[in-house]
Amino acid sequence: MDERSSNLSRIPSIDEILKTATAAAAIDRFGRPSVVAAIRRSVESARKAVVAGSATPCGVEAVARSAVARLEADAKLNARPVFNLTGTVLHTNLGRAVLAEAAIEAATAAMRQALALEFDLKQGKRGERDSLVRDLLCELTGAEDATVVNNNAAAVLLALNTLAKGKDAVVSRGELIEIGGAFRMPEIMSRAGARLVEVGTTNRTHEKDYAAALGPKTGLILKVHTSNYRIEGFTKAVSARAIVALAKPHNVPLLNDLGSGTLVDLARYGLVHEQTVSEAVAEGADLVTFSGDKLLGGPQAGFIVGRRDLIARLNKNPMKRALRIDKIRLAAIEATLRLYRDPDRLAQRLPTLRLLARGKPEIEAAARRVLPAVGQAIGSRFVAALTACASQIGSGALPQETIQSAGIAMRVAGTRGSGRALNALVTAFRDLPVPVIGRVEDDAFVLDFRCLEDEAAFIDNLKSLQCEESA
Repeated sequence: MDERSSNLSRIPSIDEILKTATAAAAIDRFGRPSVVAAIRRSVESARKAVVAGSATPCGVEAVARSAVARLEADAKLNARPVFNLTGTVLHTNLGRAVLAEAAIEAATAAMRQALALEFDLKQGKRGERDSLVRDLLCELTGAEDATVVNNNAAAVLLALNTLAKGKDAVVSRGELIEIGGAFRMPEIMSRAGARLVEVGTTNRTHEKDYAAALGPKTGLILKVHTSNYRIEGFTKAVSARAIVALAKPHNVPLLNDLGSGTLVDLARYGLVHEQTVSEAVAEGADLVTFSGDKLLGGPQAGFIVGRRDLIARLNKNPMKRALRIDKIRLAAIEATLRLYRDPDRLAQRLPTLRLLARGKPEIEAAARRVLPAVGQAIGSRFVAALTACASQIGSGALPQETIQSAGIAMRVAGTRGSGRALNALVTAFRDLPVPVIGRVEDDAFVLDFRCLEDEAAFIDNLKSLQCEESA
């Protein structure tokens, strides 16, 4: 007890620590209130350690450094960049599309200075923010008019609320989807004030099913891209063109929700064809909705294109103001859409398409170059080897399609404590200055290199890896 009391008496006071050069430098970085609070916590931790009989250093400099470490840890942003080596290009949990440099520059300019957001420079009077991208959207999709809101769910909500509030919204049972975060189409329809009218069955819906549901109370027909699943086998679906032919005599509009939505034919880049927005417009859909941060490769947004009179009704809905997007995203969207005017160089300039179009030989060569650095970083407790991978587009786009890729698989050397050791390795990669996110499969931690473009930064990041040899 005497030794413990002696150690407690040697713990420096807050004033003593504040006089150190370490504390002075910390005050310049973090401000005096934050430094004082951190020192107070470090002093209390040192006191508890002494009481518990720990040999933790508790000198003036030791406690000051402990406080600085706390401040540095607390200063790290929660929204941190990561290396996405999951193999899913448009990973919902990792921010989906990486923006093009042109979009980043446009967004940065919008943040740094005033912007002609709702100001008509030609007329010198108030304008509309949608006008920044309306003409581009019409040009790229062939639609009469266009508007934009904060995501595709909002686009569907706005269209339903405007055209089908208090009316029937007809939809096939096979298209009543649920996507990530328990987002269910029937619940969105209910929130929009529309009455859901289901037609057909889960696997088969016919034209006669839609025809039987049409009546004076019908507000619209909704066709939904199933996005994250496919029904195969004994199936039947009705094309948008056929639905339009049925609905037009009743003056009932068709809302075609494409989900991800793409402005170009993905087959051009070696992927499976996905219906483009312009194809959906050409089929006669009165309104088409799609996302901005998925296959389009831009920031989060929801687009609605189609008939001019219907778009005008959407824009008059008070809900539109609640769902509108800010100047930063609008600037990035405009810059992204302008890239589509030059389709021959689109894959070079748009990261989403560039990453999706990368061939397996190129990716495998990158993994081979990085393999020695990974092997050195993980130590003798683990074994790293090249492996074939199957990448995915992600965010509900072409859910059954995979793209041949390559990467590195890390396994525990031996079997003793392999599960705990592998979990510790995964955690160690997440704890890097730039966290590395991969996937665990077949008792291995796999890094798919499809989305790795800066090899030098990745290798430099590995220098901070802390692996426990005895894990």
